[in-house]
Amino acid sequence: MERVAFLVEGTGERITCMLNPEHIVQRRIAGLAPRRGGAGIVAGSAWSDSPLQHTGGGRTEIELQLLFDVNLLPPPVVPAPPSPVPAQEVVAGEATGPGSAASAAPAPPPPRRDVRDHTRPLWQLAENSVDGGRGVPQVRMVLGKEWNVLAVVEALAERFEQFDTNGTPRRSWLSMRLVRVADPNPPAPETPASVGIPDAAAAEAAAAVPVAIHTVIGGGPATAGGTAAGGETLPEIAARYFGGRCALWRWIADVNLLDEVIWPEAGRGLIIPPAPEDLPTGGAR
Repeated sequence: MERVAFLVEGTGERITCMLNPEHIVQRRIAGLAPRRGGAGIVAGSAWSDSPLQHTGGGRTEIELQLLFDVNLLPPPVVPAPPSPVPAQEVVAGEATGPGSAASAAPAPPPPRRDVRDHTRPLWQLAENSVDGGRGVPQVRMVLGKEWNVLAVVEALAERFEQFDTNGTPRRSWLSMRLVRVADPNPPAPETPASVGIPDAAAAEAAAAVPVAIHTVIGGGPATAGGTAAGGETLPEIAARYFGGRCALWRWIADVNLLDEVIWPEAGRGLIIPPAPEDLPTGGAR
């Protein structure tokens, strides 16, 4: 899956993040307000809940936690120092000491490795740079096949880590909050395939004609920090082999005789069967 990217609607600029977020928080706030009368807000001492008025609309927020680390990039290419002047090209009587022009030039300083160079384009998305400073740019957040949201960046916060001797940060955790806006050209929704619950006979038939054997990487439940010990889940594996349809993880579990297992053990070879609707006979019901 490609990394999460932001497409600026006005300019077409593409801003690609360094790593995908470990999680995405989506929050919906309904259009509600306290009910008001001629004397102010309608309330009563005996009421447990104040009466509300539906104002329509609402607000959808998306929160991302992104990691940027220049240590994950390839090492910088330091240009080689220029070759010394050959002896036959030195003019007679010309000084060749350390302070002379014929001596080798000092090596250039190493390239700048500041994590802020990679996060600065995202900060620009929250600047009032549209219509002469009267608005923020609209961006389309794209992640895989399931996330394509037109939004504006409402807030950012960045925590810097791993400073060098000059105080330059090499790692940062960037928190972003986006607010969805009306999309004039929403992506066409994909029609989900009609997939029934496969029975035992269909699972046995699918196991007989596997399309691939997948070796599980890592394994185990999530740790206290929220990371799954480098492991893969069945929904992730299903999404990879079935075009993003992670709901078919139970189909893989049935074929491999896994009873309600989400985190298969590391190194296990999983049979990846055809999708239920692709079986020649009785694949799904």
